[in-house]
Amino acid sequence: MEGRERDTVRTRRVVLDAAAKVVGTHGSGASVDAIARQAGVSKGGLLHHFRSREQLLLALAEDLAEQFTAAVYAAVDPRDHAPGRLVRGYVNATFDDLLDGSTVPEQAVLAATLSTVPGVAEVLQRDKQRWKEAFDADGLHPQRALLIVRAADGAAIAGLYEGGSDPEELQHARELLLALSRDDGPLVNL
Repeated sequence: MEGRERDTVRTRRVVLDAAAKVVGTHGSGASVDAIARQAGVSKGGLLHHFRSREQLLLALAEDLAEQFTAAVYAAVDPRDHAPGRLVRGYVNATFDDLLDGSTVPEQAVLAATLSTVPGVAEVLQRDKQRWKEAFDADGLHPQRALLIVRAADGAAIAGLYEGGSDPEELQHARELLLALSRDDGPLVNL
């Protein structure tokens, strides 16, 4: 990667990280000026990389989805070839972040905050559809995959309402979800 291209990528990353902080603190109405200040760039510099506030917020929503997707695929055990390996990666990525005090709840809140921005709902819907297709191809019965993924998502959000989560309880929930992912039949007959 050449110098100018590397600087563009680096600046975009700095601006997206700043936007996440500012929107996380001030909501989806955060100003371009505030984001530029947080990023340490001029408003003109920010608008060079993102033509408008809306384009920046759309890019932030896409970036959140991409970061989580990368974390999930990184959490897939390369030695695991059994059905449900992607679901297990999803559970592990979610609970790894929860157990190390990382950003899953903050990312979930940020995605919810951004959902009021025009166009972001479509970004999130496309991400949801990609996950559905990936889980459908993962080999688990759809009932099982749905329940496990939604339970992991619920664990990520629960700490926000409970003032934090008990690490032992989180570890137990992870183990339960991983155990559920090791069988590929339906959970119930409907």
